[in-house]
Amino acid sequence: MFKNNVGGIDRIVRIVVGAALIVAFFFYRDAAYGWLFLIGIIPLFTGLFGTCPLYSIFGMNSCPMKRN
Repeated sequence: MFKNNVGGIDRIVRIVVGAALIVAFFFYRDAAYGWLFLIGIIPLFTGLFGTCPLYSIFGMNSCPMKRN
């Protein structure tokens, strides 16, 4: 369905940052800016699924090249 364009280290960083932002949402939910932590959903999903729509738009790819 979607082509993987997010590589190993990039995926790990996205998952960690996304999860940290979502956890921070629960700690700072009452703050006026607390909803901004929900932006962590985006890097979490792109890391878990291995595809990033912005990478596709700009023709970027952080996956390692396959050798024949």
